[in-house]
Amino acid sequence: MLSNGQRYALNFVDIDGHKLSTTDGHVTVVVLAMTGDSEKVRAVVDRVPDYCLGNPKYRMITIVYFTSKHTAIGRKIATMFLRHRVKEEAKRLQARYDAKKIARDARSDIFTVTDFDGTTSSQFGGQTEAANFHVFVFNGSGELLQQWSGVPSAADLAAHLKQSD
Repeated sequence: MLSNGQRYALNFVDIDGHKLSTTDGHVTVVVLAMTGDSEKVRAVVDRVPDYCLGNPKYRMITIVYFTSKHTAIGRKIATMFLRHRVKEEAKRLQARYDAKKIARDARSDIFTVTDFDGTTSSQFGGQTEAANFHVFVFNGSGELLQQWSGVPSAADLAAHLKQSD
């Protein structure tokens, strides 16, 4: 189990090939979800404070854990489906960017990692191997500031993101 206040160098590669880490200087919200948790993930996205939107200091990484076994072809199909969903979510986020006059492509700020075999989620110390929904906030050096086993309130999330400043 991860402990608040400890540093963790967790590394991921998203569906676009970006190499990401909790220790690369970004304040990072990591959401660990199963394929059926899209509404919970959307709720977290909607609760991210406006000052984080389009701000390169902050980012959110969603790790999607697949509970069923997939063949190589099945993984490609699942990843294609996930890419389509990310594209749709980017449209929603772009509307929020446009309303805030953020001149940036929202899709470039969406980081999604697939976890077909539990390798990625195992970096979280095992408590997430059951693929329960979790949200983590790390500061730029990988210190875990807070974690939740459900969707945090907007105020709670904002308070812990502010703590990273």
